[in-house]
Amino acid sequence: MEQCATMNAVDPTPPASATTSRPAPQPRSAYRHFSSISTRWMDNDAYGHINNVVYYSFFDTVVNRHLIEAGVLDVQRSPVIGLVVETHCNYFSPLAFPQTVDTGLRVARLGATSVRYEIGLFGAGEPLSAASGHFVHVYVDRETRRPAALPDALIQTLRGLL
Repeated sequence: MEQCATMNAVDPTPPASATTSRPAPQPRSAYRHFSSISTRWMDNDAYGHINNVVYYSFFDTVVNRHLIEAGVLDVQRSPVIGLVVETHCNYFSPLAFPQTVDTGLRVARLGATSVRYEIGLFGAGEPLSAASGHFVHVYVDRETRRPAALPDALIQTLRGLL
């Protein structure tokens, strides 16, 4: 019984997360590329703001739109494709329909087979992000789904976002 009581004792040391600084909204100047997304009626949830899952859709849209417009992603034929392996979002202020969302994009890490994109979502004209987060693509061969080196044209495009 003594052993159980010892194992269940409350540790007074705060968890590591309690001692780290809280994420903060990012300024527009922190991002290298911008595009806009129009919100839709269906994006709002019962609480009157954009539902959290839609923010991840915005992340996916800004990254892939940029790659398609840069000519380095053909969703039907590119032999090397990016698979999402990680996403994260911090929310600072609400966005809601009808509102245009300005999406800021930068590359935080460019590896041999992966990229970490960082995205800021801004209300139109707002100086600080309403939300910010990241999105990690691991690039793989379309057929085998095994990791593949980033194509040179993709590397050149991504370097412009560093």
